[in-house]
Amino acid sequence: MSSDRMTRPQAPRPASMLDVARLAGVSGQTVSRVTNGSEAVAADTRERVLAAMRTLGYRPNSAARALKSGRFQSIGVLMFSLENFGPVHVLEGVSNAATARDYSLDLVTIGDPSTGEITKALERLDQERVDGIVIVLEAHQILEHAIRFPTRIPSILVDSQQYDDRVSVNADQAQGAELAVRHLLELGHPTVWHVSGPVHRMNAASDRQLAWRRLLEAEGRPVPPPVLGDWSAESGYRAGLRLARDPSVTAVFAANDQMALGLMRALHECGRRVPDEVSVVGFDDSPDAAYYWPPLTTVREDFRAVGALAIELLLEAIDGERHEPGLRALPNTLIVRDSTAPYR
Repeated sequence: MSSDRMTRPQAPRPASMLDVARLAGVSGQTVSRVTNGSEAVAADTRERVLAAMRTLGYRPNSAARALKSGRFQSIGVLMFSLENFGPVHVLEGVSNAATARDYSLDLVTIGDPSTGEITKALERLDQERVDGIVIVLEAHQILEHAIRFPTRIPSILVDSQQYDDRVSVNADQAQGAELAVRHLLELGHPTVWHVSGPVHRMNAASDRQLAWRRLLEAEGRPVPPPVLGDWSAESGYRAGLRLARDPSVTAVFAANDQMALGLMRALHECGRRVPDEVSVVGFDDSPDAAYYWPPLTTVREDFRAVGALAIELLLEAIDGERHEPGLRALPNTLIVRDSTAPYR
């Protein structure tokens, strides 16, 4: 073959621990101690080793590190969807909190849970090089498919339900719904109609609907039949067309902001002015809620705080701390804007 034949360039060899040791002027054992977080290294030496790592782009081998420290510095995250507002921002809180503690994430998303994907995904994470798992699923998905949780490593569930055998974390769904309904009642409205999310046994939509009903009953107010939506603006629009025909409807609590958006459009199209004739409250405080017309009064869930608390509890469990089973529920805040007004 011709001597001028093109040869394939070789990929550069990744930096090794020995390369770091040579550049920093220390032993390989010292580099290993810095990598494993040992305190038996002088501060100036540690900084010299870390600077050499940055210069060479050196990344410690997670498997080797785990053999010595018992940690992979990695958290598994299992989620059903990245399409909805809430789970995405929970993931942001998880990611920020994990990164601050020098943990990476191994994210697994699943499709239809009826196919057994939840169980398979958990089994996969249980076998991966992760120190613990955050599971972002609703109770009905877990109960309907008899999900088996991993036992080898700790896990924290992001869900609004109380469990007898594990820790769950979420925003307080009932408290948030009560904020919305009480606000409308305090404005003088005789009762509050509800556009509900898709209700399953033990999910956020059912929690919000139940809290709405209980508060109206406790206040001695009529309880109108809820109008079922599916979280989408389109379903809120359909609900709005139905509610607009009833002149007794003066206040509506929509179970999320997207349905509130569709609801308000339908009311406008039908000549029912918001908030002069109908007051509307949403739930979530999505980024666009302040820019609806009129700007939407809504319940703000701190999804990022939920994600951060899940990581805090998980890392404590990884460190061997035992937590009492049960729900850690974070309070919500009512954000009052221009879509609500006193009853006339």
